[in-house]
Amino acid sequence: MVWNPVVPFEPVRMNQSPAGENWIAQVKWDGVRVLTYCLDHEVKLFNRKKNERTLQYPELLNISSYCKASSVILDGEVIALVDGKPSFHEVMKRDALRTASKIEKAKKQIPITYMIFDILYHNGQWVTEWPLMERQALLQEIITPQDYVQTVPSFSDGKALFEVMKAYDMEGIVYKDRTSTYVIGGKDRRWIKKKVDHDLYAVVGGVTMRQGIVNALLLGVYDQEGKLHYIGHAGTGKLTKKEWYAFTQGIQPLIREQSPFVNDSPRMKGAIWLEPQLVVKVKFAEWLPGKTLRQPSIQAFVEVKPMDCTFDQ
Repeated sequence: MVWNPVVPFEPVRMNQSPAGENWIAQVKWDGVRVLTYCLDHEVKLFNRKKNERTLQYPELLNISSYCKASSVILDGEVIALVDGKPSFHEVMKRDALRTASKIEKAKKQIPITYMIFDILYHNGQWVTEWPLMERQALLQEIITPQDYVQTVPSFSDGKALFEVMKAYDMEGIVYKDRTSTYVIGGKDRRWIKKKVDHDLYAVVGGVTMRQGIVNALLLGVYDQEGKLHYIGHAGTGKLTKKEWYAFTQGIQPLIREQSPFVNDSPRMKGAIWLEPQLVVKVKFAEWLPGKTLRQPSIQAFVEVKPMDCTFDQ
């Protein structure tokens, strides 16, 4: 038998909490979604886009140290903590590495934790049709928590958990129907994410420079007709001086003469235009009139298709 990676079940984003007692709530970890596949003690890791990440997270390959199953598919989030909170920027540094020597060094510099919240397959049997609560009970039986592996706890009071997330400036929570099955490649309201902050994926369509180094990104998203709209200008966030310098060197092949955006803004003055191939995750306060972002903040560069960066993402 050969594992073919699957697209994981996704929550729907809503601002309101669901009503009724048939819901549990979990912390929404700001990390990288990773599914762990184990068959006959061979372990492979894949992200939500079905891109392999076995090399990037070697800590998780000795699955017998934390999982009792002989064959299993686990679903969870790989996170990196900074001052006790998940940092998307830090975990993306690990995710972007491609050589074993750099990854071995990064294991100490950027330690990760695998937050497991679901299971799809167990000892020769698909369990995706089991109710969520039965799948969670199975996880508690087979997972032995370690420093680098934990199971995600569930809470009955989602509103209280959300207030805690706000107090600690965390990403948000996910509500889940206790009876929900796991739909591979699915996305519906039996899982609901409620975020403290707004975020989105945006295409980099241009940059501005200061003393020869990029100091801000011109961001855009696509409409239904495939036209790229400018939505904001971001120069703050998680990028270090070293990363800004490396980015400046890396964009040279992408420079173009004309703007890729269909709209203009005074913030575009002096911009250097780029082919819209790079994507960043951005946090922001709110949408402003004219469909621009208030206080956009760069979190990290991500492997997302530019055309997936839409207004309705």
